Amino acid sequence: MTDIDQLDAPEMARPAGSGDWVPMHMDVTDRGAITTVMASVTNRFGRLDGLVNNAAILDASRLDGLDMDRYRHLMRTNLDSALVCTLEALPHLVASAPSAIVNIASIMGMAGLRDSIPYATAKAGLINMTRSLAIELAAYPVRVNAVAPGFIQTRMSLLADGSSEYDTDEFKDVYSKHRKLPMGRPGSPEEIADPVAFLLSDAARYITGQTLVVDGGVTATY
Repeated sequence: MTDIDQLDAPEMARPAGSGDWVPMHMDVTDRGAITTVMASVTNRFGRLDGLVNNAAILDASRLDGLDMDRYRHLMRTNLDSALVCTLEALPHLVASAPSAIVNIASIMGMAGLRDSIPYATAKAGLINMTRSLAIELAAYPVRVNAVAPGFIQTRMSLLADGSSEYDTDEFKDVYSKHRKLPMGRPGSPEEIADPVAFLLSDAARYITGQTLVVDGGVTATY
């Protein structure tokens, strides 16, 4: 398990309750760091069976206020990193094949989104990258799928004052009152982790190139 914040990684790994979880510091925009971590994983465990590309940052800029340096950083983090991590992991995944990759996309990559063009664009690119990689890597065989979360209760949903965007009157009015979110609540990280684990497992051995939407029914109301 890797994270750019070295202090957070052990905190996230601890609930797993297993000594087999090893937190490692890694900046996904640094290819050298990625190479080092992949080697460390295979040195410790002897193999690499799966890769989950989950790194992302959010940008809520309006188009007329878009900072291109921020845009490039978001693309390197949210989109380019998935390709680079795949490239660095691929020799290890092939050696352990059959193996699997899961990319964390978003329902924001499936629909237009005001005031968050960079994020939505990166996630749309990740969905099509998933399809393209699945076609190319099937022969190894390495399966490639994506999970597209909807509204999930994570740090990304926190506002500047520490409150959750899901507790705002605007969210409740649009998504709860008018049933745009049929299940009536945001999801939990565990409700994303379970589908990811399924796609990594042998139970999904004939699934590749797909994006599994996990959104409490939001996209069903589009």
